[in-house]
Amino acid sequence: METKTAYILTTCILAAFGYIGYQAATREIDDDAYLSSRGTQGQWGIGLSLFASGMGVWVLLAPSEVAYYGGFWDVAGYAASSVTPFLLLAYVGPMIRDRLPDGITLADYARHRLGRLMQVYVGSISILYMFTFLFAEFTAIGKVMDHLSGMDPLMPMVMVGAVTASYTAYGGLPASLATDRTQAWVIALLVTVILLTIIGEDPGQMFDDARAYNTDDDWSLLGSMSYMGSWQSGLALVIAVTAAEMFSQGNWQRVYASENDDSLRRAALLAAAMVFPLVFAMGFLGTVAAGQGGIADPSIAFFYVIDESSLLVASALIVLVVSLVCSSADTLQNAIVASFSRDISDGQMGLISSRVATVAMIPLAIYLASGPTIFGFEFNAGSVFGIFLFADMLAAATVSPVLMTLWGGVSSRGAFLGCLAGFTSVVLYGLADPPTDSAFYMYVIHPTEGAIPASEGGLTNLWAFVSAIVGSTVVTVVGSYALPDE
Repeated sequence: METKTAYILTTCILAAFGYIGYQAATREIDDDAYLSSRGTQGQWGIGLSLFASGMGVWVLLAPSEVAYYGGFWDVAGYAASSVTPFLLLAYVGPMIRDRLPDGITLADYARHRLGRLMQVYVGSISILYMFTFLFAEFTAIGKVMDHLSGMDPLMPMVMVGAVTASYTAYGGLPASLATDRTQAWVIALLVTVILLTIIGEDPGQMFDDARAYNTDDDWSLLGSMSYMGSWQSGLALVIAVTAAEMFSQGNWQRVYASENDDSLRRAALLAAAMVFPLVFAMGFLGTVAAGQGGIADPSIAFFYVIDESSLLVASALIVLVVSLVCSSADTLQNAIVASFSRDISDGQMGLISSRVATVAMIPLAIYLASGPTIFGFEFNAGSVFGIFLFADMLAAATVSPVLMTLWGGVSSRGAFLGCLAGFTSVVLYGLADPPTDSAFYMYVIHPTEGAIPASEGGLTNLWAFVSAIVGSTVVTVVGSYALPDE
């Protein structure tokens, strides 16, 4: 597609989302409505919002790249990891709402049950994870738009950042929820049409390619649907992503925006039913790309199996990409502000400060997405993946102590010790089984070291994450018995 046409199309779709966001916003809005939209949404509104806000340009890149390297079990693991957070939310969300009706974030509940220190800790992990997600989305849209139309990668970042920050700063969560509904239908429709178009061309050859092994790229010899040896990596993805998504405060904002518990449960199940086939299909296409031979950039493996020469197809892809990045970016902006407002500043941020913070984070996110080198650390696709896994590891070490408090018997000191023990367990595991060609601490600061992809296959190390879960759980139980709350 010509670059000028891509700019016009991008501008039009962003203008449409901006209009929807502004229409949904009201001039009379208080801090609570801005961050929680409490009790206003039925099951369809929340379900579509959970689906749209959980999506992002990553769904066109990450599943197919992981599948390109890891094969069947990484495909299955990635698809399952996109569903399990919603299933867990359907179960524990109503429990947390009942125990803390006036909450907004998971860290609110952590404070209610475990004290201010744990609120700050959980809030900090949440912000690290969500902000990494935000600038990774900007990185992704820059790469994809450059690939589709030759657009300067910085331009779509700035355009999306300016529009989403404008209507999110003005309308808060109500604006994000309104745009999510439209974006969800656009994403579902376009993805369905595009997938049917791809598969309908020659389904027999496509399945043959998916089962074939790529002999042109030493790094993706395992990227076949026939390869069944990467189950550990697939399971690690489920643990890592599920744990991390519990700290995505956009999900918890929608827990409190639900009308009631039944609406929340049905909404979470609806989102899970919509997400699973989408992520699995994208992963499947990654194995197709691997079976067709080595490609220059596996992160855009999906685009190697689709004919972009048609103006209609290219236009549909651009609308889809812009919808995906907007649906996640506005959610992340409001959720990050919610964490700063409630968890870090202890509720001291007013509405004006929240709006300023929403706008102020965008230049920093775009700067990091542009790939700078800061104090010798280069921000690129690999480093972003490493930051994601670092946040995932922190989440895996923390999620069990926090959620275990729902069932009583867990003390605040026991839970805090459990969080520390989860992180320490990873270090101890690294001492017992050091990553290849690196020090044991690399499991903590970059958990993929020594496992990308080894002879066993896969992109992540299962046992590093298991050690975090087990260590934190055991110490939480023992510590709670030894140091009960008075």
